[in-house]
Amino acid sequence: MKTNIFRIITIFGLIALLVACSTRRDTWLARNSHAMSTKYNILYNGDIALEDGVNELKTTYGDNFWEILPVERMQPEAEKPVEPVASAPVPTGGKEPQIPQQSKNANFQRAEEKATKAIQKHSMNIGGTEVNSQMDEAHLLLGKARYYDKRYLPALEAFNYVLYKYPKSSRIYEVKVWREKTNMRLENDGLAITNLQKLLGDEKVKLNDQVYADANAALAQAFLNTEEKDSAIARLKVAIDKTKADEEKARYRFIVAQIFEQKKEKDSAYKYYDEVIDMNRSSPRMYVIQAHGRQSLQFDYEKGDTVVFLEKYRKLLKDRDNRAYLDAINYQMALFYDKRKQPDMAVKYYNKSLDAQPQDAYLNASNYRNIAEIYFNKAKYVTAGMYYDSTLVHLKPRTREFRMIEKKRMNLEDVIKYEGIATRNDSIIKVWSMPEAARVAYYQEYIDKLKIEDEKKRIAEEKARERAENAQNASANDVASNSTGAKSAISRSDAKSAADAATGATPITKPAKPGEFYFYNAATVAYGKSEFRKNWGTRKYQENWRFAKSSSSDTPVEEDRELTEEEIKAKADAAQIAEAKYTPDFYISQLPTSKVVIDSLAKERNFAYYQLGVIYKEKFREYQRSADKLEALLMNNPEERLILPAQYNLYKVYEILDKQKAAVVKNDIITQYPDSRYAQILKNETLTGDAALTPVAAFNKLFKEYEAGDYKGVLIKVEDAIDQYTGEEMLPKFEILKARTVGKLRGLEEYKKALNYVALTYPNVEEGKEAEKMLGRDIVMMEAMQFNDTDPKSWKLLYYAPNPDAKNIKVLQEKLKKFISERTADQLSQSLDIYTMDMNFVVVHGIRTENGAEGIASVLKEFKEYKVVEKPIVISNDNYAIVQIKKNLEEYLADPHKKSPKRAAPALKSVDNGPKNQTPRGARIPKQRPAQTATPSGAQPGVGRPPQDSDDPMQSAQPPTMGGSGKTQTTTTPPRK
Repeated sequence: MKTNIFRIITIFGLIALLVACSTRRDTWLARNSHAMSTKYNILYNGDIALEDGVNELKTTYGDNFWEILPVERMQPEAEKPVEPVASAPVPTGGKEPQIPQQSKNANFQRAEEKATKAIQKHSMNIGGTEVNSQMDEAHLLLGKARYYDKRYLPALEAFNYVLYKYPKSSRIYEVKVWREKTNMRLENDGLAITNLQKLLGDEKVKLNDQVYADANAALAQAFLNTEEKDSAIARLKVAIDKTKADEEKARYRFIVAQIFEQKKEKDSAYKYYDEVIDMNRSSPRMYVIQAHGRQSLQFDYEKGDTVVFLEKYRKLLKDRDNRAYLDAINYQMALFYDKRKQPDMAVKYYNKSLDAQPQDAYLNASNYRNIAEIYFNKAKYVTAGMYYDSTLVHLKPRTREFRMIEKKRMNLEDVIKYEGIATRNDSIIKVWSMPEAARVAYYQEYIDKLKIEDEKKRIAEEKARERAENAQNASANDVASNSTGAKSAISRSDAKSAADAATGATPITKPAKPGEFYFYNAATVAYGKSEFRKNWGTRKYQENWRFAKSSSSDTPVEEDRELTEEEIKAKADAAQIAEAKYTPDFYISQLPTSKVVIDSLAKERNFAYYQLGVIYKEKFREYQRSADKLEALLMNNPEERLILPAQYNLYKVYEILDKQKAAVVKNDIITQYPDSRYAQILKNETLTGDAALTPVAAFNKLFKEYEAGDYKGVLIKVEDAIDQYTGEEMLPKFEILKARTVGKLRGLEEYKKALNYVALTYPNVEEGKEAEKMLGRDIVMMEAMQFNDTDPKSWKLLYYAPNPDAKNIKVLQEKLKKFISERTADQLSQSLDIYTMDMNFVVVHGIRTENGAEGIASVLKEFKEYKVVEKPIVISNDNYAIVQIKKNLEEYLADPHKKSPKRAAPALKSVDNGPKNQTPRGARIPKQRPAQTATPSGAQPGVGRPPQDSDDPMQSAQPPTMGGSGKTQTTTTPPRK
């Protein structure tokens, strides 16, 4: 009986449970059962996932402290990366790793899944009314998860559903705040401001403190989006008072301080930064460090209390809590020394900031940029260029600062080149002009320093060799002890095995530790490698390696092998050179002896000074340096063509630096060159003729004349234009036009020289690069052209015409015109072609065969209606092209039918279009020390001066008259034609 009652109760209990699980029955049991299951199971886990996602976002989000922080942090945008603001030089600092832009936070997806599950499984929509009291919570969780997952339209749909379906929800005002935050994300800032102001202004609405704080913070963000900063400050102050989260208090205070700072209200900004600092451990450390950094920007580096400043930052550096923020702290220390004009200390701390490996790319860029500026101001342009390269690696492309640094880096190539030329040539000329005794003393001083440096190197090499030998001996001892230990271990193992066998015990095997395997012992491996190289030399990993040849550099040298005569002689020469470098005669003998070479060097030096003066003035705005270079040029007896442009540029510089000096230079130009273009400009006179043309207009006019074939006139005018527009940016275009014109009139060799001049003088502009390409491609192909190299397809008749306006030439052209008009079967034509400056050709074109050309020449000579007495030259079309290119008509006339020998195809030069002498970007310069280039024991210093530091742009190249073997080499820039 009791069993039956128990069964009946169990059945009724199961039925009641099934009734309670139904979502279609509006019963007390069903409502509370589903509400409890929703709240304490599904939504509980969903809320935990959402909270974990928000916490992870707070700890992983990388704030961009270079601009005003957003009120709320979100996952980073993949499509719209935040661009740094160069005007706010404070780094982000910290070690919070950046979230990869492609990844999503799985916690938000899990929260959305839980909310969706709660709605699908436990929603009780009966008669159009939701009777499960937890469904508003489920939809709110769904909206939040979608919001943080940056799916704003579905999030807005979830929030609107709560507002529509659950107007009496206990969290209805919180939902309204979230809806307006979503509207802001959808860029509906005006709508968000209207709705939030309405919510906060309704006196009937009673909001709890946290919701009130969130609403004011959201409204502040909307005001920031619409640039209403005063309103944003007011709302953030309310949020600071009402929020219960210390992290939010610190963030809101920091944002208020940033806004005041942007509004130039420094005192208010300083006050709020102080409030962040006073929070101490209640605030996340990154806000405290950044607040210190922002305050340091307001420090008066000239009149402020530097002792207090340094003491504060030294304490920050020593604080263990700040280890994750050493990049930002060291950056501020570097800025302090930079502003105080202590560049060496600044570089030291910039490098310490880099050593901390900051996560902020713009902080890296700022460190590299500031170091580059320091080296640029020290005139160490090679090192500065390397740091500018590293700056560009860390800057975002397509930003204004990136383009500015890139342009400065490109301009720096010219500075490096011309500074090197000026320094090298100046030193050579200086030493060349010294008396013999002064030269000896000059080089003896250098030799004394060289001996000291060589002795230091020798000692360092000996110590390194001793350390290597000690390490090798230690490795051998380790191997010996390991072998002994292994043998004794084996003996003990064998004894133990025997004992186990005797007693019948089962041996226990232990897994070998990594350290017990000899390949895990670094000393053993090093010793083994050393012994292998001693016995076998360096071997490649290949089959039959024992029978392959070993590398000669690492193969042991047989000490008993006799040296050959060549080896003995080479060894003796090396010893002689090594000894000779300690004598002044070794260097004096390499100085140029010809006055022509010295004049050429002086001319090259003067042009470099002029280029530097213009570059510093136009491209870097370094006016004092520009004035120094131009003054130095005018004191060095420059060419006539450089004097007037140099004076005019000096006048423009002194207009900025010194008005009195500008007036003196202006008067010199007007009195000494009254008819010049520059004098007319300074006197405000109206320019006439070609002098009135701008460089662009003058070039376009000359180019049209060039296209029309007036090469003789163009050559004269382009040379005048080069003198007139010296220093203008259009000058390389005039030079390349001159080179082409020279090629038309003087032939291939002169064309090659002219192109070489353009390539050497303007290597970093488009015309110089194009000239370099033509030298390696077009010139090579034209030099390979030979007479009778291909089967001719047409022929020409050439008649000499020294003076095209002469009567006999006019008569000849009329007779040819008549002859061509009567020969309708053939498509003949005539032209007047320029050959050289003093020779032209009247040319008959379109003759099909050589016999036909000779027949036409005979007809023109013998028929009475023509009677052309001049003897023509019969030449094929291809050979005529070679004659015009190389100007070698005499060679052709010597043997018109000579067959050209077979030659290999010309080797075209591969031209690199990238910047020359540029270090690959991204390479870090070690510490604050310049990259010293070790001078081999047999290498010589530059002629005329001891080697300078490693930043010397010419140190790596042999200067004029300085060869590696001591032979005289002269390198001069081709003179301008």
